[in-house]
Amino acid sequence: MSMIRHSNVFDPFSLDLFDPFDGFPFGSGSCNGSSLFPSFRRTSSSETAAFAGARIDWKETPEAHVFKADVPGLKKEEVKVEVEDGNILQISGERNKEQEEKTDTWHRVERSSGRFLRRFRLPENARAEQIKASMENGVLTVTVPKEEAKKTEVESIQISG
Repeated sequence: MSMIRHSNVFDPFSLDLFDPFDGFPFGSGSCNGSSLFPSFRRTSSSETAAFAGARIDWKETPEAHVFKADVPGLKKEEVKVEVEDGNILQISGERNKEQEEKTDTWHRVERSSGRFLRRFRLPENARAEQIKASMENGVLTVTVPKEEAKKTEVESIQISG
């Protein structure tokens, strides 16, 4: 039996944004004004794809919470790791589009470009002030140490009488 937890809308530690109207011809994805439903401005589909494309694993060890993000082709200067309000880990960055030359003919474009942003609510045992991040071979590793579990002390009480 696999013990891997996948992020979804029911995960209390996930802050991934979810648009229930994504892909429908009405609602938040439409900006043409002919819709029966109010429309909202959105990012372009390539930005949305890049936003959703940052794949991140989160595992918990006895000592820490470890996040690993695949960010191939990005330099560490192009990625940000931040803590918001003391318990929200935010990983963001931007991959720029490749320069197009007028003489170039593109046959396929599969690599995404644009901004990505992922946010995670850290559990109470996280020591946000001691977070460390490193990047090697296109993999960002963020280590969030955990507080040591408080050992329950049992004290014997003398019974009088």
